[in-house]
Amino acid sequence: MDAEVFDTFDFLINDEDEVMLLLYEREGEPKNPQIEINAEENAALLVRNETDSLLLRDIPADVFDSLQDADNLMVCELSRSENEKETEIVYAYEAEIRD
Repeated sequence: MDAEVFDTFDFLINDEDEVMLLLYEREGEPKNPQIEINAEENAALLVRNETDSLLLRDIPADVFDSLQDADNLMVCELSRSENEKETEIVYAYEAEIRD
């Protein structure tokens, strides 16, 4: 599988307008995770720990609406597996939302 595939992310919004971020696992464990949203640039910066952050671009407007009304974002990091059926959740955590 192409390495670019593992750099993708997606957001899910449930019926209660709660947002979850899905992405592939990154190096190191999350520690005091935060997400800084920037509606003007349609982007957000996920800070997983002291040494790892990820810039998320082109976030849909409906996701921003939900994020701006929330205090935390649920994040699920999935294992990097060639076979989708073998993909597992490696980390599930909440990141504090900052504007």
